[in-house]
Amino acid sequence: MANKVTASIVPTASAINSRLADASYYDCYAIAVPNDGRSALGYFLTAISNTPAWVNSLMTLRNKTVLLFGLKDLGGMGNLDAAKKDSDYLAGDRVGIFTLISNTPNEVLLGDSDKHLDVVLSIYKNSASPIDDCSISVTTVVHTHNLLGKAYMIPVTPLHKLIAPAVLARVIS
Repeated sequence: MANKVTASIVPTASAINSRLADASYYDCYAIAVPNDGRSALGYFLTAISNTPAWVNSLMTLRNKTVLLFGLKDLGGMGNLDAAKKDSDYLAGDRVGIFTLISNTPNEVLLGDSDKHLDVVLSIYKNSASPIDDCSISVTTVVHTHNLLGKAYMIPVTPLHKLIAPAVLARVIS
């Protein structure tokens, strides 16, 4: 089994598909991993708990910069309560820089909204059986609201294409 992150199509059974219409931006990345019984959220918690230092540095820079434009400081990717299990999270809880929208064993939707855009992230666990390997897909969907959102996405888009695969690769850490 190769543990390489690759660009992927959005899983057809994913709930995120309903959010693709009129999206300003979306992408999907996937990785094959051992199916060790973790939920989709469990895989995501592993990934963001092991976020590369360079990604955290970029988040710090992002948070300081966007305050000048009246946008939210989202904090750090791995800002988690280490004692909290994946099964303890409820809709509305913060999970790193995102808010939990919905959570099932095979898919978690997380998001954030601000005056310039809405972003929703799907972590989708696709497995044929509980003992086979599975794939974890991360799909990001962005809807911009205004010119600030469009301008924000100019530097974010190429960075996101580096950050998403780098963080997803950490699900096997």
